[in-house]
Amino acid sequence: MPELKSRKKRRKKVRFKEVKLKLSKNQQRSLDNYCKARRTTPNKLIKKMIRRFLINYSKDIPEESFVTANQLDLFNEDHL
Repeated sequence: MPELKSRKKRRKKVRFKEVKLKLSKNQQRSLDNYCKARRTTPNKLIKKMIRRFLINYSKDIPEESFVTANQLDLFNEDHL
């Protein structure tokens, strides 16, 4: 019986979203100087800095992130 060649799965196309930031002149100059000193690009630097936030919340947002420490207890049933 002849062997059948297995086909490779097609790779899923990566979709990108654009994010815009507004920086002051001093912030832009600082970002450029930092990137030049570290031999990287601003895009790579920003992605590296926010990576830990993106990985943690990729699927589900934990409930405890909605309540802040400064939030008042006005709507708790125990308070009434």
